[in-house]
Amino acid sequence: MNILIIEDEPLIRKSLVKLLERAGATTTAEALGEKALDKIRNNSYDRIVCDLMLSDITGFDIIEGSKVYYTAEKVSAMFIIITAYSSEQVLERAKSYGCKLIQKPFDNITDVIEQIMEPI
Repeated sequence: MNILIIEDEPLIRKSLVKLLERAGATTTAEALGEKALDKIRNNSYDRIVCDLMLSDITGFDIIEGSKVYYTAEKVSAMFIIITAYSSEQVLERAKSYGCKLIQKPFDNITDVIEQIMEPI
């Protein structure tokens, strides 16, 4: 499975890369949303794990930008949103895309890795 991780927190980004690669995935990691959009434009991914609040744009901006390359159905299947922000507005918007949402801090990293690695 080829996975793009978009996370601006270095420890979380590096940990996800290490654990996903240990689970057999090929990973690419990016801290900035605009650079991640370039990667989405120029590569093919099975899963995209995206932090909601990045330093330059939001995960929702990345999802919207990805709709140029993927159908809405493909976006909902391949994106997993990770966030520490769990307001009702955020949850409703995530639900509107149909994407899986994982809360940070992670309760059980093994469960998180399993959810990311689930076949689409």
